[in-house]
Amino acid sequence: MAKHTSDNEAGSALIMALIATVLLTSLGVGLVMLSNTEGAIASNYRAGSETLYAADAAVERVVQDLLLVPRWNDVLSGLTKSSFVDVTMTPVAGNGDHLDIAAMTAEVQAQSDSTAPWGTNNPVWRLFAYGALGDMMGTATLQSNSYIAVWIADDPSESDNDPSADTNGVITVYAQAIGPNGTHRAVEVTVAKTDSTEIERGLIAQRGQEELNQRARKAAIQLPGQALTAMDMSVTTGGMIIR
Repeated sequence: MAKHTSDNEAGSALIMALIATVLLTSLGVGLVMLSNTEGAIASNYRAGSETLYAADAAVERVVQDLLLVPRWNDVLSGLTKSSFVDVTMTPVAGNGDHLDIAAMTAEVQAQSDSTAPWGTNNPVWRLFAYGALGDMMGTATLQSNSYIAVWIADDPSESDNDPSADTNGVITVYAQAIGPNGTHRAVEVTVAKTDSTEIERGLIAQRGQEELNQRARKAAIQLPGQALTAMDMSVTTGGMIIR
């Protein structure tokens, strides 16, 4: 009887050891998977942020070109393009993806047509700039694998029934960036040319009164060394009134 009891205890110890081994192995595998997942999340977040900044940089680059175009109708008709243009319409992005710029343009137009409610005033998107972000700086070195493409369209709030003609000095810029790990980010802004030919940018949702507010805020700025003038903003006109 004593030997029989000892065999039972040895068998129980073996089972407990196997259970402990399985639990420790599962815990180790879980820790490895958690570490890999956190690394992937951090990598994707960094890639997404880099790609978003690339799209924003593309907008900044295009605005500089738009400053040099006297007639925005030439941009809307496709006659004038940015000085930042790739040598091919089928480039290979830094992440190895084969891109088709013509197909991307058709996709941008199709998505716009599916949501635009303005009929004959719906935007017609013209490819304006495209290329590797690393080539944007010219001779300077820019460490980025992002590829960018920018399209221009007329401001849809116009009612002239001609998307190739700009009548109010406002156009829409849509930039798309393809970055590391296959990330895609887009930035869409409006660009307005004021009476002083200065360009102001803003989000599409911030048209109209926001532009007036921007002008009013700039008008209230005093030059260094000059006396300050107390002014109030008129709720009727949006302009500044000296007290």
